[in-house]
Amino acid sequence: MKKLPTSVLVLGLMASFLPSLGRAEEPVDEQATPVPPVAEIVDRANRVAYYQGKDGRAQVAMEITDSQGRSRSRVLVILRKDDSEDPEAAGDQKFYVYFLRPADVNKMVFLVWKYVERGKDDDRWLYLPALDLVKRIAGAEKRTSFVGSDFFYEDVSGRGIEEDTHELERTTDDYYVVKSTPRDPGAVEFAYYTNWIHRESFIPVRTEYFDKNGEKYREYTALGVETIEGYPTVTRSSMKSLKTGSKTVMSYTKVAYDIGLPDGIFTERYLRNPPREYLR
Repeated sequence: MKKLPTSVLVLGLMASFLPSLGRAEEPVDEQATPVPPVAEIVDRANRVAYYQGKDGRAQVAMEITDSQGRSRSRVLVILRKDDSEDPEAAGDQKFYVYFLRPADVNKMVFLVWKYVERGKDDDRWLYLPALDLVKRIAGAEKRTSFVGSDFFYEDVSGRGIEEDTHELERTTDDYYVVKSTPRDPGAVEFAYYTNWIHRESFIPVRTEYFDKNGEKYREYTALGVETIEGYPTVTRSSMKSLKTGSKTVMSYTKVAYDIGLPDGIFTERYLRNPPREYLR
């Protein structure tokens, strides 16, 4: 693995990003530095976050800490495959999430068939090995806690960009600040969210969610980035609940792209029979 240059490394970016939240910044000279249309910014950020390579694998260590400082952990493997043969198309995808530790979640599997068509709910399954039960996860449940963490089910596979309208609020020296508002407010718990997208890498560095009263209640932060096989990749991130005071940190290792995952893995058959050769 090769680390990104300092200008792209998120740990360095955050040092300049955090102080800027509380102070005014000089406007960017758009003639000297042309700003893309907001649709292009959002599309490129979505591709960087969820569409690196034709497929991918990562082992994830999840640390969940509550408001009293008590922590618990999860270790899992995420497999992802794009359905489209067109490398430029941010189309349908499939995700297979296999839990390794602790013992009470070992062999649990979360399977997603993600659809980008607006208005079409993703298909989601959860296999519970203790009960030998496959549970379908309804569309209404996608914005609920993912196995007790501060991440939601929807965060794992990503939110469709067509589900929201997007507005470029401002541009700073380092970031595009995009406000996104749901087209169907009744389907989600937030009124809008704001994305800070790094201008060079298009990595979403911070996402802030606001309720109907305009109060921020949830915050995602990218904590570390590396270039892996030529792709800028978030290798550490956090999600914080400002209402409960809990926080979840995800650390990604054994990341690989374009490994040739078969389509058959992403089916109900493999919920009970995990593809171990791809989970190592």
